[in-house]
Amino acid sequence: MSVYAENKLIGQARQLAAEYRRTMGKPLPGISNEIALHDAMRLLSLVPPENPLAGIDAIDPGRDDKPIQIKSRTIFDESKSGQRIGQINVDQQWESVLLVLMDEEYEPYEIYEAERDELLEYVGKSSRSRAKRGALSVARFKIIGRLVWDREGGYEPELWDNRA
Repeated sequence: MSVYAENKLIGQARQLAAEYRRTMGKPLPGISNEIALHDAMRLLSLVPPENPLAGIDAIDPGRDDKPIQIKSRTIFDESKSGQRIGQINVDQQWESVLLVLMDEEYEPYEIYEAERDELLEYVGKSSRSRAKRGALSVARFKIIGRLVWDREGGYEPELWDNRA
């Protein structure tokens, strides 16, 4: 058993990542995704998969154990357009993708969800080679998906109904 509580450790990781970026002028690699995984599971009552599979980061027990892939993006300057998310692997067996948007302090402020069929439809119709590879902009993901949680209001039960 660890001497650190998970929430406390993630809080320290947030502080370290923010301070690292302020000091070094670039983000600390890999940290935003770990923080986003933790936040999505905590805020939306998700659980880690029992048998970890590639492309499946969480399970939603309130929606028939729905397998979910989680992506993150830390937005340091909202005036910059063209913010991209990591490549979505369309060959994996996830049913939806969550996008956790975080501010410069690595605190989540919005979470969007897009269903598999909606994402695959966009990828299939797109003439852009990036989209064909599963790479999307934050703006496009927001258009395809729907807001399921925000910092001011939390989750909307009618949008995120996993409290069965």
